[in-house]
Amino acid sequence: MKYIITLIILLILSIVSAANAQHKAAYQLYQNNGDLANYEDMISDLADSDMVFFGEYHFNPISHWLQLEVSKSLFDIKGTALFLGAEMFESGNQLVLNEYLNGFYTDSKMIPEMTQMWSNYNTDYKPLVEFAKDNSLRFIATNIPRRYASMINKKGVEALDNLSPEALELIGPDLKTFFDPTVKAYAEMAKNMGGHVPPNMLNIQMAQASKDATMAHFALKNFSEGELLLHFQGSYHSNYSQGIIWWINKIQPGLHIKSITTVLQSEWEKMTTEEKATIANYIIVVANTMTSTQG
Repeated sequence: MKYIITLIILLILSIVSAANAQHKAAYQLYQNNGDLANYEDMISDLADSDMVFFGEYHFNPISHWLQLEVSKSLFDIKGTALFLGAEMFESGNQLVLNEYLNGFYTDSKMIPEMTQMWSNYNTDYKPLVEFAKDNSLRFIATNIPRRYASMINKKGVEALDNLSPEALELIGPDLKTFFDPTVKAYAEMAKNMGGHVPPNMLNIQMAQASKDATMAHFALKNFSEGELLLHFQGSYHSNYSQGIIWWINKIQPGLHIKSITTVLQSEWEKMTTEEKATIANYIIVVANTMTSTQG
């Protein structure tokens, strides 16, 4: 009998061990108090917002999968009051993007017309565009054209004074008014260079700010009360309510904004309680060994 009991215990242990081996978590979803988050509760919370900023790691498949799932879930609640926006599309591409969403031509015609199309479009961003198209949702190209950010980087913000009115329409108009190099998102750019801060550091910071300011501008320009914007951007542009969120609060304070971010497990383990509490409302903690979707 003792032998049989021992065999039963060993069998149970082997089953438990096998079950655990089969449930290796690719990611965990956390609240900013450090507790695990329930996905459905998160969606209900996000739906009660004006804007949600989803910070990704650009080539992380978990980020991209959840972006599509969150889009679907919010659409189930908000319907066509939901609209999407993304860093990955420059403001100068809005006309082409709109025409594609309206079914004027296939994506084989659209893609050659789009400037600076990201290499991982087909795997990571096309599903979001197709979801918007299939459900008659707007998709806003929010980012500054790269050529203008490059001009600022090389020549300073004064370079914009030489642009035409048509060009300036593609750039957030609040850059000179509110830019502050002491804001965390921009001050850390200089800090991270240690003792090797280049003489054009202010230009570099301003070029980064031009992206955030422009994305904030087009987010606000296309938003009306009662709608919900779900915006996708690199996590750096929204972590700690910096970047785009900081600009929106400067330009039009009072909106109900929430954020999601992505971090690796090793990064999460090193973060302080304060950092976890302030980085975003919800945190996707991804396994360090997750594969890349980079094209």
